[in-house]
Amino acid sequence: MLFSINRRQLGAALLILGTVAVAGKAHAGTLEDVKKKGVVVIGIQGDNPPWGYVDSSGKQDGIDADMGRAFAEYLGVKAEFVPLAVANRIPALTTGRVDILFATMAMLPERAKAVQYSKPYVANEITLVAAQATPISSNADMGKYVIGVPRSSTQDTQVTNSAPAGTEIRRFDDDAATIQALLSGQVQAVGANSFYPQRLNAAKPELGFEPKLHFTALYNGACTRLGDKEWNETANKFIDQIKSNGKLAGFYAKWMKAPVPTFPDSVPGVPFTAQ
Repeated sequence: MLFSINRRQLGAALLILGTVAVAGKAHAGTLEDVKKKGVVVIGIQGDNPPWGYVDSSGKQDGIDADMGRAFAEYLGVKAEFVPLAVANRIPALTTGRVDILFATMAMLPERAKAVQYSKPYVANEITLVAAQATPISSNADMGKYVIGVPRSSTQDTQVTNSAPAGTEIRRFDDDAATIQALLSGQVQAVGANSFYPQRLNAAKPELGFEPKLHFTALYNGACTRLGDKEWNETANKFIDQIKSNGKLAGFYAKWMKAPVPTFPDSVPGVPFTAQ
């Protein structure tokens, strides 16, 4: 007898197979697996200096790259970096494409529902940046301009929540594209992290890009999968160690040009310890 299946049954079968395939990917390696393999796969931003970027020699660089290499050394393995766009960071972790994120991951309660944060290792100021000649002194002023943000970023959230209704907000794939949009005149202001003015003024110093509005101060942490206590404990022990032995201070001096700040013991809605 010939086997037959109707479209509805076929659709259900394909859905089940797809779910199994995704679930299979989600079972990423344990720490023991990583040590046996000799490689930890680290998700990082690919084009956002000085956080994470690829230098002229093709090497991953930036403070998050230094953090990732130090973490690999702590584990006694090699670091393999996977450059990620802003919106792809959490999916890359939750589907098992990477083992851990050192990827400019600001600590936000909504993100903490999807990933497990470590203790903070770096601070970041979120502002609205525009050229010196662009008059913006209040949230209401944002409504007069086209504002650029990296899609799904903290800047996106802050600008969206602060701008008046009707403000044109253009969302780009990453920080580099957002910065280029301001330089090229596609937008007149951007939601920015601490390093946007430095990068913008290096490209067009005559415009005098500067912070116009201050939104919030945030802290970044490493991210592991929810409920994985072993990875979370290891990340926290690593961060404790580099704080105490001066290695983090060296990274800060190199990339932030500043001393290590005092980090909070807690961030509302963001646990540092796996439950």
